[in-house]
Amino acid sequence: MKKGLAIVALIVVALTAYYVIFRKRSSGPEIKPVPIALKKHSDAFNMRIDKMVNAYLSIKDAFVEDDTTSVKLHSKTLITLLDSIPVDEMKNDNASINESAKSSISDIRLNAVSLLSQTDITEMRQDFRMITEMMYPGFFKTINYEGPKLYLQNCPMAFGEDRPADWISNTIQVVNPYMGKHHPAYKSSMLHCGEVKDTIKAQ
Repeated sequence: MKKGLAIVALIVVALTAYYVIFRKRSSGPEIKPVPIALKKHSDAFNMRIDKMVNAYLSIKDAFVEDDTTSVKLHSKTLITLLDSIPVDEMKNDNASINESAKSSISDIRLNAVSLLSQTDITEMRQDFRMITEMMYPGFFKTINYEGPKLYLQNCPMAFGEDRPADWISNTIQVVNPYMGKHHPAYKSSMLHCGEVKDTIKAQ
């Protein structure tokens, strides 16, 4: 009787072991679920940021064409969009971050307003340079940017030898807004002068 029970127990153990081993082999490696990336901001917030960035890019493109009328038109749009960013939404995260974002927006706005008062394209480009400096890296990091990939680019001689300046582009190709297509000395020969310094992407 005891011998019979021992045999039954051995058979049960063997079948259990076989089942576990066979199941492991047939099911393949364990696949862990990939966590879904959660947005930190509302769609409305991100939409305003995207529109603001697009207004900046339109200013950049207008400088490439040396079109000061369009530069000022898009600068006005930029100011309006800056005023419409729902920064208070960030209070839920951190009050100090909220204040930093407001400060960054104020600095960008100040330089955009200064640009509107200029009559010389070189002075306008100086304000554009400052707008870029206010946006990168401070503004993008403070708001926890969630938009499309952008590129920080640099011209080593934007305002003469050893006087560089940065700008932001949505393409990796360098099209220089400081030299433009109609530079008084270089014409369009320096249009692609510059390099990509960094990538700005969703955090």
